[in-house]
Amino acid sequence: MDKVLNFSRGELPLLISMPHPGIELTPAVAEGLVDEARNLADTDWHIPQLYDFAVDLGASVLSARYSRFVIDLNRPADDKPLYTTATTGLYPETLFDGRPLYRPDQTPSAGERARYLAEIWTPYHQQLQAELERLRTEFGYALLWDAHSIRSRVPRLFEGRLPDLNLGTNDGASCDPALTRRLVAVCERHPEYSHVLNGRFKGGHITRQYGDPARNIHAVQLELAQCNYMEEREPFAYDPTLAKPTARLLKALLSETLEWGRSTYAGA
Repeated sequence: MDKVLNFSRGELPLLISMPHPGIELTPAVAEGLVDEARNLADTDWHIPQLYDFAVDLGASVLSARYSRFVIDLNRPADDKPLYTTATTGLYPETLFDGRPLYRPDQTPSAGERARYLAEIWTPYHQQLQAELERLRTEFGYALLWDAHSIRSRVPRLFEGRLPDLNLGTNDGASCDPALTRRLVAVCERHPEYSHVLNGRFKGGHITRQYGDPARNIHAVQLELAQCNYMEEREPFAYDPTLAKPTARLLKALLSETLEWGRSTYAGA
């Protein structure tokens, strides 16, 4: 397997994880996809570009190169469902709208998928865990921001239009509630963006697995409605006019996260 992730190390106790912007496919996946899936519509398009301020901010950044159609890095290795409502698994079989992802009898073999787990999923999680432990050792705490995006309307997954900003903390288990309150306050200062906490998206495997406030590791997932920075229809073009104010808000949220960490752990 060729390079499976991008990683840059920062100098502040913040790691931004981007598990779903990848567009690389393995031959077995590429050959089996139905025509309707070849545009990779369910990708978290342009998330690294939207967060391109993060390196200057001082954050570490980890992003996937392979598509979630190959293997979903935000699902547990045992593929245990995270939601009781409609969702996709570790090895997706359907598009978000419920249509089959593969032509009949064209799904990758069990051997292929075992290789994806070993050579794509595992390296990503090893890097994520190692960086969190490095940050916790160096600073006494670590902050994890799991960055996602999704079309604002996906009827199979949720009714109506998704709020612009969907914060998830596994119902409060993945981070200190004081941090959550400060993030919600930032959202409230920007009423032009709708927001919700632990609504349809409470945080996937990464938030649930690595958020551990008892060990001073605090994790938040943000699921961002794509209409705030791009065209939601093919060719899924980045829209700088929309993206610029959205990026400013994201920077404000991350700056608030860092300030909360500094004030909470000062002198630790």
